[in-house]
Amino acid sequence: MEKMNYPSFGRNIESKNSRRSRTYLGIIVFLILITIVVVNKAGQVNLVSPMAESNSSPNENKSEAPPTNIEVTRNLDLEGLEKEIAREVAKTQGTFSVYFYDLESGRNFGINEQMQVMAASVNKIPILAALYYKVAKNELDLDRIIVPQAKDIRDYGTGSIQYDPPGTPYSLKTLARLMMEKSDNTAAYILASLVIGLDDIQSLVESWGMTQTDMLSNKTSARDIGIVTIKMYRGEITNSALTREMIDFMDDSDFEDRIPKGVDSQVKVYHKTGDEVRTVHDAGIIDLPGKPYFLAVFATDVVDATITKEKIVLISRIIYENLK
Repeated sequence: MEKMNYPSFGRNIESKNSRRSRTYLGIIVFLILITIVVVNKAGQVNLVSPMAESNSSPNENKSEAPPTNIEVTRNLDLEGLEKEIAREVAKTQGTFSVYFYDLESGRNFGINEQMQVMAASVNKIPILAALYYKVAKNELDLDRIIVPQAKDIRDYGTGSIQYDPPGTPYSLKTLARLMMEKSDNTAAYILASLVIGLDDIQSLVESWGMTQTDMLSNKTSARDIGIVTIKMYRGEITNSALTREMIDFMDDSDFEDRIPKGVDSQVKVYHKTGDEVRTVHDAGIIDLPGKPYFLAVFATDVVDATITKEKIVLISRIIYENLK
């Protein structure tokens, strides 16, 4: 076979193309590496201080204006309200406890309201009440500084303290705020177990008439939570200045996806949610001007948490539309 002699310029063109290809490849690799670094850093920022309950993000949970497509029956009397809510509860999987109390008239109704259930984070309400009760008695100082030790950190569930640097100091007031606004489990543990004492909290809740609340096993009922929350709102736990501060920690939390979502956005809701496996709760005071009321909706044996939350929103909306 005849040997072909390629012109030298052909080899020069080939080498230039190769260099150009290698240059383009290098640029592409560089851009890919930059993208990976940026994405990785963004992920690290999200891990620093998550403040979401369970599997939800704070932004997803923040309350918006009530959905306009919710149609509810209006002009119901108290008996009609109870029947309407009972019908809605019956249509949803799970076991519901509902307790409504009108703070002006004292009218109330309940559905399984005295059924003892796992409280989840709702029992942070009596912890808050016990703290401010003792502050008013000069037994505790809200400015006292606590530096959590490694053994104090609850490295599960909600809260930001578990992600803060070791040795970070917190005042008791800051722990109270984080416990309610961020549902911080470490803050709740420190206040309940190390600062106040579970035995002291138990004695207080019993003195307040909460006969179905067990702080050690974390059990309560919708009616019991109503008792303590109403006392807090009415200023029966601590003095007026501390009452204002205490209940303000229960407004505009990171978890506004249930009762608050069923009322108009300008209405304050002082409440606490609770979430556990197959458990979805919310309870609080809806500060409707001239017509404040308490509402608790607890759901256990939950099959679908999203559907259950939507049902709590609906129950909240039914009551709100018939009271406003």
